[in-house]
Amino acid sequence: MTLTAQEQLIEVLDVAEALLTRRAGAAVSLGDPEDLGGTGRSTVLRVRLVENPLAIGRTVVIKMIDDDAPAAPFLREVAAYRYATALPTSSRPGPQLLAADPESRLLILTDLGSGRSMTELLGEDTEAATRGVSAWGQALGRMHAATVGGEEDFTILLHHTAGDRSHDEVARQAEAARDAASALTDRLGIGLSPRLAAELAAGCDLFTGGELRAFSPSDVGPENILLTDDGVQFMDYEFGAFRDATLDVAYALVTFPALLAETAVPRRAELEKALVDAWRSEVRPLWPVVERGGDLTQRLLTARTLWVWLSTYWMVAGGSGGRDWALHTGDARVVLTRWADLADAARRAGDDELAAAADELGRALHLFWFE
Repeated sequence: MTLTAQEQLIEVLDVAEALLTRRAGAAVSLGDPEDLGGTGRSTVLRVRLVENPLAIGRTVVIKMIDDDAPAAPFLREVAAYRYATALPTSSRPGPQLLAADPESRLLILTDLGSGRSMTELLGEDTEAATRGVSAWGQALGRMHAATVGGEEDFTILLHHTAGDRSHDEVARQAEAARDAASALTDRLGIGLSPRLAAELAAGCDLFTGGELRAFSPSDVGPENILLTDDGVQFMDYEFGAFRDATLDVAYALVTFPALLAETAVPRRAELEKALVDAWRSEVRPLWPVVERGGDLTQRLLTARTLWVWLSTYWMVAGGSGGRDWALHTGDARVVLTRWADLADAARRAGDDELAAAADELGRALHLFWFE
């Protein structure tokens, strides 16, 4: 029998009340649900704690994954939230996990409140965008610094929570895009440049290797960032993993320009620098290598090339890969701008070979889509 929307809502609240009651050892009741939207595979609600023996605020957030969605991302998200919740309060990158029920695929999280979204800040003006990207970079750096050396703990949590049912979907998507590079560039009529092939291979290696390993929720784009009185908060942990931290910084560099106010667009190179400098200020004591500007610049170019290529792969190859990620776009102009920005960043770094490869891809894509 198919449940109505009202019946589903009642079921969600019943499960959440039971979970919180077990945690509190006393009755907890919930009311006044507010739909916060979801990714298309989940329902997210803010609910009021009517009877609240827990000192966790007046409201909580409930996230329930649809029955027809794959289980692996939910199990990984549970493990990621458990890992992040165990960090010192000042180091938590986002909401705290209060309870989880794998059978019903339900999470209960602390409510961070409304705050301001990063997308709103970026679109306001140049000054607001500068504040936003600087806070973003600092928050990434604090998260990375707080989790250095914690990979084994996370791996144990992931194995305990998901067993062999969880895999790193982001790494899998990146590898699929890398493996399709030759066929896709042939389709564009230019062939795959050796330099681009090398950058894509090196970028994929950052998921399993790299010197700067730390925890990441993975989809750290503007849509998943809330600015509250406690600073930047990262949302959505279903792809949480340990990997080289430059992947996060580069993800930010690739995803923020499309959301900038028109007046801030000409300043995006300065905004990139502000974000990177803010991140570097937080991780410098742990990773002295970030002080070697040339080394860091090249690492970021490698990671950035991978993300730009992945968004291009999704756009050209089609399919549903990454559709819920901040990196994903259905706008060809955004993809073309990403290649142009990558070329400009490479030129500023003195990497003319990568700049030429990025320019060539941009021209081929423009012909493919518009001529």
